[in-house]
This record gives sequence, C-alpha cells and structure tokens, in this order.
Amino acid sequence: MMRVVVAPDSFKESLSAHAVAHAIAAGVREAAPAATIVCVPMADGGDGSLDAILSACAGQRKSAVVRNANNQDAAADWAWLGEGRAFIEIATACGLEQIPAGRRNALTATSYGVGQLIARALDAGARHIILGLGGSACNDAGAGMLQALGARLEDERGEALPVGGAALMQLARLSTDDLDARLAAATFEIAVDVDNPLCGPQGASAVFGPQKGATEKQVAQLDAALGHFAAVCAEVLHIDEQRTPGTGAAGGLGFAIKTFLNGEFRPGFDLVAEMSGLSEVLAGADLVFTGEGRLDAQTLHGKTPAGVARYAHALGLPVIAIAGSLGEGFEALYEAGITAAFSASPGPMPLEQAYRNASQYVRQTARDSTRLWLSARHGASAHAGAGGSPQRGETQ
Repeated sequence: MMRVVVAPDSFKESLSAHAVAHAIAAGVREAAPAATIVCVPMADGGDGSLDAILSACAGQRKSAVVRNANNQDAAADWAWLGEGRAFIEIATACGLEQIPAGRRNALTATSYGVGQLIARALDAGARHIILGLGGSACNDAGAGMLQALGARLEDERGEALPVGGAALMQLARLSTDDLDARLAAATFEIAVDVDNPLCGPQGASAVFGPQKGATEKQVAQLDAALGHFAAVCAEVLHIDEQRTPGTGAAGGLGFAIKTFLNGEFRPGFDLVAEMSGLSEVLAGADLVFTGEGRLDAQTLHGKTPAGVARYAHALGLPVIAIAGSLGEGFEALYEAGITAAFSASPGPMPLEQAYRNASQYVRQTARDSTRLWLSARHGASAHAGAGGSPQRGETQ
C-alpha cells in the first residue's frame, strides 16, 4: 500500500493551497493510480490560513463588510471555531492582493478593517481570538485597527489622525479610554511567519514596505512615523515592544496586538499544523509533497515547506517540494528535510502564462517526480501499491 500526503501552501496570485494540493494529487494519481492520497492544504498564518483551518476544523465561515486597506467598504471573511474561539486572517480585511497594483499606497493603507473583524468576533462571543498575520497592504503599525476598536489618535490640534502609517508622524496624543472594554476579557494569539521588529533596517517598513509599493523615500518616512508612534505608545502605556521579534509583521500589526491586546506570538505554521492535525495525517505515510510559489533561502524562516519538512523529517519521511520557481539559496532546504525540490515551470515564459497554466505545470511535475521516486524505490518496473480506505482530504 502506498500512502501519499499532499500538504502545500498557496502559489500567491496564482493558485490557492487547495488548488495546488489537488493539482499535485492529480499528478500523483497519474503515476500511481492505486495510491491513497490525503490532501491537507496548509498555510503559515498568512494568506490562505483561513481556508486551511476551515478545511480541517468544524468551523463556520462568517462574513462582514469592513474597510479594506484603501479605506473602502469590502467583504471580509473570518471563522467561528466554537467554544468561544475565532480565527481572523488579517489579509481578508487589509490584504495586498485585494488592491490593484496601480491603487496601492503604503503611506495611507489602513488596518482599520482588522479592528472591525475583531469587534465582530467579540459580538459573536469570542473569548480567544487567533490572528493570522501576513499578506497585508498596510504599514500603519496597527493604528487603524486600534482606531476601529475605540482608541483615539490625535494631532496637536486635538483632531483625529487620518488613516495610514505616514499620518502617525503627527501623533501628539493617544487615548485608550474608549477602547472596547470586551478586549480586556479576551486572549489573543498572533500567528506569524517572520521575526522582524517594528522599526530599523529589518523592520516592517524597510523589509516589507517596497512589496507594498513604497519608494525608498517613503520607506524612510514610514519607518520614522512608526518609530514615533512606538515612542508615544511607550510613554502612555509604559510598555516598549518595538524591538520584540514579530512586531514588524503585517506592517506592524504585530506591534499593536502585542502592545495593546497582550497578544502571544506563535509560529504561524505550527499553529495551522496543530489545528489541521498534520502530525496525525503524516503518520503511516510513504511520501510527502509540499510547496509554495517560490522556494528560496527565506523559506527556511517559518514558511510552510520548511514546516512540513520538519514534521515529516521527525517521522523519517521523504519530502518532495514543488514551487513556481526556485530562488537563491533554496538548496539550504535539503538540510532542513526536503528530499528534492522542483520548479513547476517547464521553461522561461511570460509570468501571465505561468499563472494561467500553473495547475497543469504542477500536475505534470508531481507526476514526473512521483515516477522518479517510484523508480528509485522499487526499480524501473515498479508500480504503486493498492489503495487504502478513504481518509480526510483523500482524492478519489
């Protein structure tokens, strides 16, 4: 009997984790028609975490109209997990992929919608809220989230600051007197896949600002504004978290959640893996597939393929990683438990073509790599073993 576990992340702007998993499963099925294939779409706390958790848990998808990163009304989803627990993927409220490239503005993008989703979760009776940080368009250190929850951020004239990170340079007074009282009775977990501090060369603005459209000048402007915000927060609350690893996640949202909501940081992948029951699914597997849009040296820092490899390596399982592309330093993954890594792209091509045909390319790569693995395992004439009984996420 051959049992294959497929646990990839999404290919950003191309395929969801669910779509990647099923493309890999289709390729494995071509090479090993009788194999048992268990699909467990994964995430690392960022984009796709909501879908991954809902696919594994008996949660309920909820929807609300909130302000997106451009401060315009938009629909956003969150999950009610029962027993007073809720999960919020902040990218559904202030995600970069929701904003067309020509309309992105790192200076004014806001996390206001995240605060609105937290309020909705509290309305539903949530006492424990998990926030998946990643994929944000904002760079406001969570100021918008705090404003949505009742905090007052004012300039020298006593007027409320406009939304966005750049406006924080004008912050003169900060008041938490009207902050939603229900927050004090709730606990917060912060699922992150980065350990960047709020400010400085490795901070939110310097590292992630350019991804959100910030120019070099705007990065410096935002870094100074976030530093000023952190200084005011420290003066008012007597807490200084700006150097804490992870506070730079999601444009500094990690800072606000840690500072004002006493959030506890957890590696995003481990949290999703725990909720998905990944360890139990891997038990008894013969082969594991994982992947993401780009495999490179950064994958080692909390990304899904490295996490899957870590869990699989503990069980002595071989891991094949499939990516849209292989970047600089991806070979370091071999030391982390990845057995082999392949680019799904069959050759140089326009990005639009790669996105359009991504599912086909992933399927073909999974097929060919499975054939290679079977050949190495059983010899050139080997065939897959008989399939087992259906299991969670199994493709038929």
